[in-house]
Amino acid sequence: MVAGIHHITLITRKVQANVDFYVGFLGLRLVKRTGGFEDATQLHLLYGDATGSPGSLITFLVWEDGSPGRAGVGQVGEISLAINPTSIGFWLTRALTAGLKPEGPSEEFGEPVLRLKDPDGVIVKLVGTTTLQAAAPWTVDTIPQEHAIARIRGATLFSETPEETQAILIDHFDYRPLATTGAVSRLVSAPGDILDIRDARGFWASAPGTGTVDHVAFRATDDAELQSVRTALQAINSWPTAMHDRKYFRSLYVREPGGILFELATDAPGMLIDEDEATLGTRLFAPSDSPALLAELNVVLPQFSMPGEPRVIYRDLPFIHRFFTPEQPNGNIFILLHGSGANETTMLPVAHKIDAGATLLTVRGRALEEGAPRWFRRNGPMSFDQADIASEAEVFAAFIDGAIHAYGLDPDRIVYIGYSNGANLLNAMLSLHPHVIRRAVLLRSMTALENPPAADMSDAEVLVVAGEKDLYGPYAQPLAERLREGGAKVELATAPAGHEFDDADVPVIQAWLNKSA
Repeated sequence: MVAGIHHITLITRKVQANVDFYVGFLGLRLVKRTGGFEDATQLHLLYGDATGSPGSLITFLVWEDGSPGRAGVGQVGEISLAINPTSIGFWLTRALTAGLKPEGPSEEFGEPVLRLKDPDGVIVKLVGTTTLQAAAPWTVDTIPQEHAIARIRGATLFSETPEETQAILIDHFDYRPLATTGAVSRLVSAPGDILDIRDARGFWASAPGTGTVDHVAFRATDDAELQSVRTALQAINSWPTAMHDRKYFRSLYVREPGGILFELATDAPGMLIDEDEATLGTRLFAPSDSPALLAELNVVLPQFSMPGEPRVIYRDLPFIHRFFTPEQPNGNIFILLHGSGANETTMLPVAHKIDAGATLLTVRGRALEEGAPRWFRRNGPMSFDQADIASEAEVFAAFIDGAIHAYGLDPDRIVYIGYSNGANLLNAMLSLHPHVIRRAVLLRSMTALENPPAADMSDAEVLVVAGEKDLYGPYAQPLAERLREGGAKVELATAPAGHEFDDADVPVIQAWLNKSA
């Protein structure tokens, strides 16, 4: 067994803040960006040394605007990174200059430790040690080489069954006891990284979510070793899964008796399998080799900028929202409103096909139905909460006003594209807040207001698109007539589709945009 830590994987809520901290502040290298292997629509970022060596890798699953979790029993409570012991003062000064609130320096097991919190609240310890050296040193201009982070020092495990947690690490992952201080027992691997097992009996329960560690991965030589460890774990009635091919390594997972998730991952083939060292981490990869999937992920996955590059500065507005900025913006802006049970990412791929140069501002509804977003509550399949429609329409009007001013949007270049429940909010907006929306595409829409007020819609251009095979298609004609009565210029079209919003709508919308431009 190679032994030691291969990588540690965490979950983050805001990708830009995460990149700014781990690349901009800590000086790690972004060595890979890819769609998740369990869920391709989840961005996965990997940071490490110059080549992404095993033992240097801190990785993040991006749950943009996901619910915060809580570190507790059955989780990893802290991660630690190795620096030179003489570098503590440098990092203390750097942290204070960056506006962080470091704790320490203090001493743990004879080593100087500086505690920081990343943007999600994860405790990151910088530990002074000469035991571990960088396999492939990476430095940035603002951090002298002698102060650079070398690699992972270790992690702190919160266990209700510390003896059993320790046993599985010793028996199956080649750690050995080193020392005990109070409620913390330290294990060390042959390469010298450490695991601190904290007796967490009586601690609060953990909660999955952003700001938590998903798993710690240990190093294996090859597939034969993975299978050997798997067989040994099965013999003690543990529950390792089948082996997985993660492209950059192969692995298996096991949840130890205290509930903490471990992974065993091979060193090979490594981060350089699809990029050379000079360009490492500069482009997005899909879990599979599908060009269509990669094209979709380039639009769906949250965008971010590297430190020093221009970026969108997100503002605190009433609705969760996200921008997609194309490589060559043409000045057009689509504001996207999803359907029931979807979210702000679902309309992005088709919207990008409609106009590859348009900037996309996609928004998440605030009402929830069985945990899934909507734009307003409903009382039944065809009965809508009228007060909630009015309330959410008012807040959305304020959101639009705020977004126009905060992001410098040109109202004359905005087209609102709403699908199903999102389109229903837009058509309610035309009655409740006329003059806010000037051009709109309403897909699979129907009138949700029971008694829409008379409104002057004379400055609105609207495309209503019904689905040829949509059971709700008959509602499109009455909606178009109501909007025309308010003075809107309305075109009613039919797409060869059902209730879904897909590629069949693209030429229909493109033709209307060309006429209304």
